[in-house]
Amino acid sequence: MELAQTVLGSGRSIKLSRLHMELTYEGLLMGYPTREMNDGIVTTAVRQAEKHYPSLPVHLAEPPRVQREIRRPTFGPMEELPLVLCTGFFISEAVDPTLEPVLHYSRLVVVWFQADSGLPSPDRPTPGLCDVPWNEKAEDSEL
Repeated sequence: MELAQTVLGSGRSIKLSRLHMELTYEGLLMGYPTREMNDGIVTTAVRQAEKHYPSLPVHLAEPPRVQREIRRPTFGPMEELPLVLCTGFFISEAVDPTLEPVLHYSRLVVVWFQADSGLPSPDRPTPGLCDVPWNEKAEDSEL
């Protein structure tokens, strides 16, 4: 059973087993997001995923960054990431075609950003998530 399923641009179907979501700018009380702040958010998200899943490969789907004009750029130029930061544990069939499909699967932790709190879906591609290079990043495992 899975929380959600989606299809990558490569055509591979992946299943979401675990998901952590949070607001990208949770805790930002004053000011506005900048490139430096966003770099820190992205780096921290990847490090937390690596810490939480120490034996699994972690892939960052590079988030879109939107520059915004502001009247008085006190902290530098404004740059926004999508609203929701997601970390998900995905599984799929084995990458190595010589492995027995009944006994093997592939797995990967993905960090991505999205505009809303909706689950990934085969009917609605999630930007960034659908471009994950699964065959290069995922690792095969035995049941």
